[in-house]
Amino acid sequence: MNPLSRLLILVGTVTNTAERVAQTIEIDCADLIDRIEVRMMDGLNIRTFEEDALYLICSSTYGSGDVPDNARALYESLGSEPKFLGHVRYGVIALGDHGTHPQTFCQGGQRFDERLTDLGAVRLGDVFCHDASAGTEAEIVATEWCRDWLAQALQITEKA
Repeated sequence: MNPLSRLLILVGTVTNTAERVAQTIEIDCADLIDRIEVRMMDGLNIRTFEEDALYLICSSTYGSGDVPDNARALYESLGSEPKFLGHVRYGVIALGDHGTHPQTFCQGGQRFDERLTDLGAVRLGDVFCHDASAGTEAEIVATEWCRDWLAQALQITEKA
């Protein structure tokens, strides 16, 4: 399967907001790519990145800027089982609350971005950060961002 024909959204969540964002993207962006799969990060590890896909990390932030509990095994495996991920192309949706946690705002998603970059994976576009205190619905603004991101990511990888 051509990796450009599949988007794999990996979800790290505490309150299910990231899961709702991913599910909305799955529905609203289906016209842009052949297949979108939403997968909770529970029990995943670095081998997940061996699949042929364009990846989207969708992660909330927990506690003091940590990744959610369901994402911990995947995140930790990126450090404990490091391998070169130069074939991986990905984007990041980071969810947080700047009003309540300004020092650790969106660090769950940003931590994944740092680990993936350290392993040679290539992020396409900027990390999208949603602020829960901004008064916007994460599902709506993240899906709007994803439509633009996905169109650009497909165009970039098509030229490569």
